[in-house]
Amino acid sequence: MTSLNGRYPKPADVDGVDLTIRLMTADDRGAIADFAQALPAHDLLFLSRKITEPKVMNAWAQQVETGELKSLIAFDGSKVAGCSAIVVDPYSWSPHVGELRVLIGEDYRNRGFGRVLVQESFLVAVDNGLEKLTARMTPDQQGAIAVFEDLGFKAEGLLRDHVQDESGDKHDLLVLSIDVLAAQSRMAQYGLDSAF
Repeated sequence: MTSLNGRYPKPADVDGVDLTIRLMTADDRGAIADFAQALPAHDLLFLSRKITEPKVMNAWAQQVETGELKSLIAFDGSKVAGCSAIVVDPYSWSPHVGELRVLIGEDYRNRGFGRVLVQESFLVAVDNGLEKLTARMTPDQQGAIAVFEDLGFKAEGLLRDHVQDESGDKHDLLVLSIDVLAAQSRMAQYGLDSAF
Protein backbone atom coordinates (compact mmCIF):
# COMPACT_ATOMS: atom_id res chain seq x y z
CA MET A 1 0.00 0.00 0.00
CA THR A 2 1.33 3.44 -0.93
CA SER A 3 0.62 6.73 0.76
CA LEU A 4 -0.70 9.72 -1.12
CA ASN A 5 0.14 12.10 1.71
CA GLY A 6 1.98 15.04 0.21
CA ARG A 7 1.51 13.82 -3.38
CA TYR A 8 -1.13 16.39 -4.27
CA PRO A 9 -1.36 18.95 -5.62
CA LYS A 10 0.99 17.62 -8.27
CA PRO A 11 2.28 19.58 -11.27
CA ALA A 12 2.23 17.81 -14.63
CA ASP A 13 3.76 19.02 -17.87
CA VAL A 14 1.55 17.59 -20.60
CA ASP A 15 2.89 18.34 -24.06
CA GLY A 16 4.06 21.80 -22.97
CA VAL A 17 0.96 22.61 -20.94
CA ASP A 18 1.41 23.04 -17.18
CA LEU A 19 -1.40 21.27 -15.35
CA THR A 20 -2.05 20.79 -11.65
CA ILE A 21 -3.57 17.50 -10.49
CA ARG A 22 -5.15 17.24 -7.06
CA LEU A 23 -7.83 15.40 -5.16
CA MET A 24 -11.28 16.73 -5.90
CA THR A 25 -13.26 18.45 -3.15
CA ALA A 26 -16.97 19.24 -2.88
CA ASP A 27 -16.08 22.85 -3.73
CA ASP A 28 -15.16 21.70 -7.26
CA ARG A 29 -18.80 20.84 -8.03
CA GLY A 30 -19.42 23.93 -10.18
CA ALA A 31 -16.18 23.60 -12.14
CA ILE A 32 -16.86 19.92 -12.86
CA ALA A 33 -20.47 20.66 -13.87
CA ASP A 34 -19.27 23.30 -16.35
CA PHE A 35 -16.60 20.91 -17.65
CA ALA A 36 -19.15 18.08 -18.15
CA GLN A 37 -21.58 20.40 -19.97
CA ALA A 38 -18.83 21.35 -22.44
CA LEU A 39 -17.99 17.74 -23.35
CA PRO A 40 -19.61 16.04 -26.36
CA ALA A 41 -22.60 13.99 -25.18
CA HIS A 42 -21.07 10.84 -26.69
CA ASP A 43 -18.14 11.16 -24.26
CA LEU A 44 -20.49 10.67 -21.32
CA LEU A 45 -22.23 7.49 -22.53
CA PHE A 46 -19.96 5.13 -20.61
CA LEU A 47 -20.91 6.71 -17.27
CA SER A 48 -23.65 4.92 -15.37
CA ARG A 49 -25.17 8.27 -14.37
CA LYS A 50 -25.77 11.52 -16.25
CA ILE A 51 -23.30 13.84 -14.56
CA THR A 52 -24.81 16.80 -16.40
CA GLU A 53 -27.82 16.51 -14.04
CA PRO A 54 -27.46 18.75 -10.95
CA LYS A 55 -28.72 16.05 -8.55
CA VAL A 56 -26.10 13.61 -9.85
CA MET A 57 -23.35 16.22 -9.51
CA ASN A 58 -24.52 17.01 -5.97
CA ALA A 59 -24.41 13.31 -5.07
CA TRP A 60 -20.88 13.05 -6.52
CA ALA A 61 -19.72 16.05 -4.49
CA GLN A 62 -21.30 14.64 -1.34
CA GLN A 63 -19.59 11.27 -1.83
CA VAL A 64 -16.26 13.03 -2.38
CA GLU A 65 -16.78 15.02 0.81
CA THR A 66 -17.55 11.92 2.90
CA GLY A 67 -14.64 9.98 1.35
CA GLU A 68 -16.90 7.37 -0.27
CA LEU A 69 -15.65 8.37 -3.72
CA LYS A 70 -12.09 9.19 -4.71
CA SER A 71 -11.76 11.69 -7.54
CA LEU A 72 -8.87 13.52 -9.13
CA ILE A 73 -9.22 16.82 -10.94
CA ALA A 74 -6.68 18.53 -13.18
CA PHE A 75 -6.56 22.25 -13.87
CA ASP A 76 -4.92 24.35 -16.56
CA GLY A 77 -4.96 27.58 -14.57
CA SER A 78 -8.62 27.85 -13.55
CA LYS A 79 -9.87 25.67 -16.42
CA VAL A 80 -10.65 21.98 -15.78
CA ALA A 81 -8.57 19.84 -18.14
CA GLY A 82 -9.90 16.51 -16.94
CA CYS A 83 -11.03 14.43 -14.00
CA SER A 84 -11.27 10.86 -12.83
CA ALA A 85 -13.24 8.93 -10.26
CA ILE A 86 -12.86 5.52 -8.71
CA VAL A 87 -16.29 4.15 -7.84
CA VAL A 88 -16.53 1.34 -5.31
CA ASP A 89 -19.67 -0.24 -3.90
CA PRO A 90 -18.65 -1.37 -0.41
CA TYR A 91 -22.01 -3.14 0.09
CA SER A 92 -21.72 -5.34 -3.00
CA TRP A 93 -20.03 -8.71 -3.42
CA SER A 94 -17.15 -6.81 -5.05
CA PRO A 95 -15.83 -4.30 -2.51
CA HIS A 96 -12.30 -5.06 -3.77
CA VAL A 97 -13.18 -3.78 -7.28
CA GLY A 98 -13.24 -0.16 -8.38
CA GLU A 99 -14.62 1.25 -11.60
CA LEU A 100 -12.30 3.88 -13.05
CA ARG A 101 -14.00 6.72 -14.90
CA VAL A 102 -11.85 9.23 -16.77
CA LEU A 103 -12.92 12.34 -18.65
CA ILE A 104 -10.47 14.43 -20.67
CA GLY A 105 -11.29 17.85 -22.11
CA GLU A 106 -11.16 18.07 -25.89
CA ASP A 107 -8.22 20.51 -25.84
CA TYR A 108 -6.11 18.05 -23.83
CA ARG A 109 -6.55 14.87 -25.84
CA ASN A 110 -3.83 13.13 -27.83
CA ARG A 111 -1.16 14.78 -25.67
CA GLY A 112 -0.46 12.02 -23.13
CA PHE A 113 -2.69 13.54 -20.47
CA GLY A 114 -5.10 10.60 -20.40
CA ARG A 115 -2.20 8.29 -19.58
CA VAL A 116 -1.04 10.58 -16.76
CA LEU A 117 -4.51 10.74 -15.23
CA VAL A 118 -5.04 6.98 -15.47
CA GLN A 119 -1.64 6.36 -13.82
CA GLU A 120 -2.46 8.77 -11.00
CA SER A 121 -5.85 7.11 -10.56
CA PHE A 122 -4.12 3.72 -10.41
CA LEU A 123 -2.08 4.99 -7.45
CA VAL A 124 -5.26 6.15 -5.73
CA ALA A 125 -6.70 2.64 -6.25
CA VAL A 126 -3.57 1.06 -4.74
CA ASP A 127 -3.70 3.48 -1.81
CA ASN A 128 -7.29 2.44 -1.17
CA GLY A 129 -6.50 -1.28 -1.17
CA LEU A 130 -8.38 -2.14 -4.35
CA GLU A 131 -7.41 -5.37 -6.08
CA LYS A 132 -9.08 -4.88 -9.45
CA LEU A 133 -10.02 -1.89 -11.60
CA THR A 134 -12.51 -1.89 -14.43
CA ALA A 135 -13.09 0.74 -17.10
CA ARG A 136 -16.00 1.09 -19.51
CA MET A 137 -16.13 2.88 -22.84
CA THR A 138 -17.80 2.69 -26.21
CA PRO A 139 -15.78 0.67 -28.75
CA ASP A 140 -15.33 3.71 -31.03
CA GLN A 141 -13.23 5.48 -28.37
CA GLN A 142 -10.08 3.98 -29.88
CA GLY A 143 -7.67 6.49 -28.33
CA ALA A 144 -8.94 5.79 -24.82
CA ILE A 145 -8.90 2.04 -25.39
CA ALA A 146 -5.29 2.21 -26.60
CA VAL A 147 -4.22 4.14 -23.48
CA PHE A 148 -5.88 1.65 -21.12
CA GLU A 149 -4.55 -1.40 -22.99
CA ASP A 150 -1.05 0.06 -23.10
CA LEU A 151 -1.20 0.37 -19.30
CA GLY A 152 -2.16 -3.30 -18.93
CA PHE A 153 -5.96 -3.30 -19.03
CA LYS A 154 -7.51 -6.21 -20.93
CA ALA A 155 -10.90 -6.49 -22.57
CA GLU A 156 -13.32 -8.53 -20.46
CA GLY A 157 -16.55 -8.15 -22.33
CA LEU A 158 -18.71 -6.32 -24.79
CA LEU A 159 -22.25 -5.37 -23.78
CA ARG A 160 -24.26 -4.93 -26.95
CA ASP A 161 -26.72 -2.02 -27.21
CA HIS A 162 -26.08 -1.31 -23.53
CA VAL A 163 -26.32 2.50 -23.53
CA GLN A 164 -28.78 4.78 -25.24
CA ASP A 165 -27.96 8.36 -26.21
CA GLU A 166 -30.31 11.34 -26.14
CA SER A 167 -31.40 10.60 -29.73
CA GLY A 168 -32.43 7.08 -28.80
CA ASP A 169 -29.53 5.42 -30.64
CA LYS A 170 -28.04 2.45 -28.83
CA HIS A 171 -24.31 1.84 -28.42
CA ASP A 172 -22.18 -1.09 -27.32
CA LEU A 173 -20.15 -0.82 -24.13
CA LEU A 174 -16.67 -2.33 -23.80
CA VAL A 175 -15.47 -3.41 -20.35
CA LEU A 176 -11.74 -3.60 -19.63
CA SER A 177 -10.02 -4.55 -16.38
CA ILE A 178 -6.66 -4.85 -14.68
CA ASP A 179 -5.48 -6.83 -11.67
CA VAL A 180 -4.08 -4.03 -9.51
CA LEU A 181 -1.83 -6.21 -7.36
CA ALA A 182 -0.31 -8.04 -10.33
CA ALA A 183 0.25 -4.78 -12.19
CA GLN A 184 1.86 -3.19 -9.13
CA SER A 185 4.11 -6.22 -8.74
CA ARG A 186 5.18 -6.01 -12.41
CA MET A 187 5.95 -2.31 -12.04
CA ALA A 188 8.03 -2.94 -8.91
CA GLN A 189 9.91 -5.73 -10.68
CA TYR A 190 11.05 -3.28 -13.36
CA GLY A 191 11.54 -0.38 -10.96
CA LEU A 192 8.64 1.51 -12.49
CA ASP A 193 6.71 1.90 -9.24
CA SER A 194 9.05 4.68 -8.14
CA ALA A 195 8.58 6.46 -11.49
CA PHE A 196 5.11 7.51 -10.38
